[in-house]
Amino acid sequence: MSSQLSSKPEKLEAKQSTLLDRTFRDSEGKIVIAQMPNLPLLVGLTATVLQSVLPSGKIQTAFDLVAFGALFTWAWQELFEGVNYFRRALGLIVLLSMLTLGLNLGRV
Repeated sequence: MSSQLSSKPEKLEAKQSTLLDRTFRDSEGKIVIAQMPNLPLLVGLTATVLQSVLPSGKIQTAFDLVAFGALFTWAWQELFEGVNYFRRALGLIVLLSMLTLGLNLGRV
């Protein structure tokens, strides 16, 4: 009977991914928390910096709109195309934060 317990099965079952794996790992099994910034994020951050250093006026308003649009696009992409649950949750949090902040400031 002890020989039955110590014998290894011939077929190894595929390892099921846990919630922790699906939260932080991508489809290749790598842990992904931060990535290289994509174009909407770079445009959004650049426009945010520029609109914050420019004096009030039409140019500042234009950069504010570009920043909001680009960061909204980035958050939307992360929410629906993020590589793992963490990235999707990050997109949702940023999207909701932007909408809440925009509504409080009267932008949206």
